[in-house]
Amino acid sequence: MAVLLILSLTHMLNDLIQSLIPAVYPIIKASHALDFTQIGMITLVYQVSASLLQPVVGHMTDKHPMPYSTVAGMMFTLFGLVGLGLAPNYGFILLAVACIGIGSSIFHPEATRMARNASGGRHGLAQGIFQVGGQAGSALGPLLAAFIIVPHGQPSLTWFSLAALLAIALMIWTAGQHTSIREQIARRNASGSAAAPAQHRHSQTTILVGMVVLGFLMFSKNAYNESFRSFYTFYLIHRFGVSIQVSQLMLFLFLSASTVGVLIGGIVGDRIGRYRMIWISILAPLPLTLALPYANFLWTGVLTVSINLIMASAFASILIYAMELMPNRVGLIGGFFYGLNFGLGGIAAALLGGLADSIGIEGIYRLCSFLPLAGLMAWFLPRIEERGSA
Repeated sequence: MAVLLILSLTHMLNDLIQSLIPAVYPIIKASHALDFTQIGMITLVYQVSASLLQPVVGHMTDKHPMPYSTVAGMMFTLFGLVGLGLAPNYGFILLAVACIGIGSSIFHPEATRMARNASGGRHGLAQGIFQVGGQAGSALGPLLAAFIIVPHGQPSLTWFSLAALLAIALMIWTAGQHTSIREQIARRNASGSAAAPAQHRHSQTTILVGMVVLGFLMFSKNAYNESFRSFYTFYLIHRFGVSIQVSQLMLFLFLSASTVGVLIGGIVGDRIGRYRMIWISILAPLPLTLALPYANFLWTGVLTVSINLIMASAFASILIYAMELMPNRVGLIGGFFYGLNFGLGGIAAALLGGLADSIGIEGIYRLCSFLPLAGLMAWFLPRIEERGSA
């Protein structure tokens, strides 16, 4: 549990730094005279750089675990953070966010393996705890931006290098603990004192169908969430005339719901099964998303929190469902799905940015309100046997 909690804390610091990127969009849009398409391209560069390396890193660490690779990843993040704070032009902004993305792509696969090895068999709970940290960090970014970056400007981003340095110290500790855990597991398995859990084998067709459906569900979920991460502040300012600080506080409330949602999703998924949890988390928000574009300011806040609370419960179940499909490729699955999470989000941000310039920011939310209908694709998920679930 100590390892899981520290992993959650490092995940919080890592994702806190990442979340500062969209949190400062209103500032850099004004200071560098950017349009929505350029804002979407910033997200695309960051998300693509955060996604491309993750499956590669996961594949490598499946064969040769590298717990200290998380430290190297945070060094990239530190360099990118300082660069973003001091960026003199648009090109340098793109380079800086690419470095932050590379750092994230190195961190997630090995950290996911650490969380699974420390789970004690309660994989949903372990992933929930791990992801709570990430979601909490993502939620804190807009809050800190509202009270620190908005008053002090873009250069104040460099102050958050202290968070990166703390994360490096914690990652060194968790890497050492993970090495000890792996040695203990190896000794128990070698002595026969603890039987290795049964590994379910699935046909190539089952694996392929399952991964394609999960990828489609991830895209629909990420496209909707990206409309908030990148454009929610602009939507609130445009429609309700609120200040930048108020819009950042509303974004904080939206993202805070993820912190609760991922933990609930992990715990409930352990009890009712990943299949049912995926159905609930993707399709159930549909009535709320359809109502959102027509709500007043108060109900906009209520609906966005409710939507993200439900949607956030999906990721742990999607990730563990994929691990059940390919139980011997934990690093690859972690890298692939975290990478897919970032990559699809970046593509969605670029597309939505272009659409926002064409149909307006409010039109984006009317269009995206139908995305949860993609949850019907869960019908095609193979009904695989899940350990410890109904």
